[in-house]
Amino acid sequence: MLIGELALFERLPGPDKEAKARLVRDALSNPPRFSAFVAYENGLPVAHIIYFFTYSTFLGKPTLFLEDLFVLEGYRGKGIGKELLGYCADEALRTGCGRMEWAVLTWNADAIRFYEGFGGKRLDWYFYRMTESELRAASDSSEKHRSR
Repeated sequence: MLIGELALFERLPGPDKEAKARLVRDALSNPPRFSAFVAYENGLPVAHIIYFFTYSTFLGKPTLFLEDLFVLEGYRGKGIGKELLGYCADEALRTGCGRMEWAVLTWNADAIRFYEGFGGKRLDWYFYRMTESELRAASDSSEKHRSR
């Protein structure tokens, strides 16, 4: 439910049936591919975070990457997001991370204010993405160069 609401908010297609099955599989694998935490109010799920660890070669330490922090619209402004972000900060420190990173959509002014108010600093980096088909094309291209 929450991931579908996040997709609507971000104006993106949500996970299909196969992606939902992979999410469950990856969350329950040993070790899990990501960690998730759901916040409830009156027994209803109202917010979630999903995070995983990357690595900083310059720090020589892991980085907690916050993939998703989402609070249902009717529950925003109640401190739930701050509590979830604080949980991630605690988790980053507990696991020896040198930093925590995340991305925010450029049009999401409320999230930008929230993160900057929490102490987040905007970086001068561009994020890039390759879809699975683009990965295949890059791999095919790379294989052709390796075989010369």
